[in-house]
Amino acid sequence: MIDKIASLPPVSEMMRESGLEPKKQFGQNFLFDLNLTSRIARNIPNIENITVVEVGPGPGGLTRAILMAGAKKLIAIEKDKTTSPILSQIVDAANGRFEVIYGDALKTDFSNIDKNGIAICSNLPYNVGTELLIGWMQKIANGEKIKSLTLMFQKEVAERIVANAGDAQYGRLSVLCNLIADTKILFDVPNTAFIPRPKVQSAVVQIIPNADKIKKIDDIGKLEKLTARLFGMRRKMIRGIIKTDWEKFGLTGTERAEEINPELFLKISRNIDVNLL
Repeated sequence: MIDKIASLPPVSEMMRESGLEPKKQFGQNFLFDLNLTSRIARNIPNIENITVVEVGPGPGGLTRAILMAGAKKLIAIEKDKTTSPILSQIVDAANGRFEVIYGDALKTDFSNIDKNGIAICSNLPYNVGTELLIGWMQKIANGEKIKSLTLMFQKEVAERIVANAGDAQYGRLSVLCNLIADTKILFDVPNTAFIPRPKVQSAVVQIIPNADKIKKIDDIGKLEKLTARLFGMRRKMIRGIIKTDWEKFGLTGTERAEEINPELFLKISRNIDVNLL
């Protein structure tokens, strides 16, 4: 199985033959570096025993690496149908281990892909990466079996995901991710690794849902509304945003959102009047 993937022509050659070029409207920045794609794929936990979902495979650089790393099954979700001539060749070489769904990942139901759960691995399109991640966090909090996420983001976004209260990068994304999962940056990726070269650096983040954390969340929607409200006016004191008895949460009301840790956000969301949000 792996030998057929390895014998495919280089990605750059397949792109030339098909006339495929990165499209700005899809936020495409293709990753060709074989060392990097292999390193990303090797970090997928339990890869040989789980179905992997990749969003935005483009010409299939990371796709090949995931298959070469021994993925049991790989499902790619691609919005750009002009990638078909390349991805279909990978499908043919993968002996039934690779399938492409042409559609919008933001509208795709992941829950029926594999009842035993999935791992998500992707070089996410810059223009929808954060929105996708928030959606996945919602699904995990509501019981969907996403076992791990190994994702490439702009470095600034990656730093927000792993930030702690008080950090300059700390925000809504930090709270949601770290109340649901264990997060870490695996490694940085220079902008020179991409075609076209983006202006910003990137980083690979790993997010592993934590069952003990998830069971403490009883209303992810309410938590989201609270974080959106407070971080939407992050320079204002919280008493100027929501009128409530902040002392019952051990606060004076003069704090700002960036000073409130995830666990306290959770406590507030459980005990605050939803009409205030």
